Amino acid sequence: MDFSLTSEQKMIRDMSREFAEKEIMPRAKELDEKNEFAYDIAEKMAELGMMGIPYPEKYGGSGGDWLSLHLCIEELSRADVSFGVLLDVTTTVVGQMVYAFGSEKQKKKWLVPLAQGKEIGCFGLTEPNVGSDAGATETKAVLDGDHWVINGAKMFITNAGLKNMSIIIATARTGTRSDGRAAINSIIVPNGTPGLIIGRKLDKLGWRSSDTREIFFEDCRVPRENLLGDPEHGLGYHLHVLQTGRISVASISIGLARACYDAALRYSKERIQFGKRICKHQRIQDKLANMAMGVKLAQLVTYEACWKKDHDLDYSIEAAYAKLYASEHAKYCADQAIQIHGGYGFLNEFDVSRYWRQVKINEIGEGTSEIQRMNIAKWLGC
Repeated sequence: MDFSLTSEQKMIRDMSREFAEKEIMPRAKELDEKNEFAYDIAEKMAELGMMGIPYPEKYGGSGGDWLSLHLCIEELSRADVSFGVLLDVTTTVVGQMVYAFGSEKQKKKWLVPLAQGKEIGCFGLTEPNVGSDAGATETKAVLDGDHWVINGAKMFITNAGLKNMSIIIATARTGTRSDGRAAINSIIVPNGTPGLIIGRKLDKLGWRSSDTREIFFEDCRVPRENLLGDPEHGLGYHLHVLQTGRISVASISIGLARACYDAALRYSKERIQFGKRICKHQRIQDKLANMAMGVKLAQLVTYEACWKKDHDLDYSIEAAYAKLYASEHAKYCADQAIQIHGGYGFLNEFDVSRYWRQVKINEIGEGTSEIQRMNIAKWLGC
């Protein structure tokens, strides 16, 4: 088995790391405090081709692979998870929905500016009353001539309020499938469409430099041709894409876990108690060893999931393993980083307090830990 990265993958990883350390790390605390999106950083990401890494050049991408994208997400998230989230939603989810299931016309119209980073997308799946049970979607879309008329509400929608947000891919009930079950499909809703209402900005515990809002559809009319793919398989489409989204959350979690470990290791080498640096105390060494080991294990299963996707193999269970393990290990690392810092970790002037606030949502977004364990149990035949 070959665990080495290609020269191109190393280049993307190193470029992403250098960018994160130079452009994002010095501003991460300020962006968190101001609760605002950094358009200038996103523009620089676009210039470096980060937004379109896994897509062909003819669609505005860089012609790279999915492992390269997730190496980039990991490095950016080590500096500020909000920028890993930006790539997760725009590139992994929205871009993939259009690339994998859209028509050639839809790809040229919507994917190209997304992959180039000129525009940002968002995915309208979660609703006020619908979270893990995606099949219970309440938003409805009814055909009226050559248009879909959409009514409903969405919640926790990332990127919705950004000035360069171009499309929302919204899930909605569109009727009944041939087997009698409800048809749930994804429809491209361009920003600015009458009846699309962008709601309030949500005040979050973490991911604060990532824009998150509620949105509403009130007799929102979009062309019939904006439906993505075969209407018989719409639910399967977005569930498939969310599998890749789980790899992205795993990568975000690894980046955050590394940030926690880095801060804890650095502090433990500076802090002196009982006459020696605390990194020399066995109980602190145990914590640091567990943090480092868990990061490596999370990377291995996450990179395997990427490798399988890049080779058109089924990666469902690896994506679940990666998302579940990496998100829970990141929380462990955040807890231990605070513990190693002691009382100082409870102060907002130390980065570890910010990491602790950011980490919890990783166990919830793109499928909760409970859902991952339920899926894994099903694959085990339970």
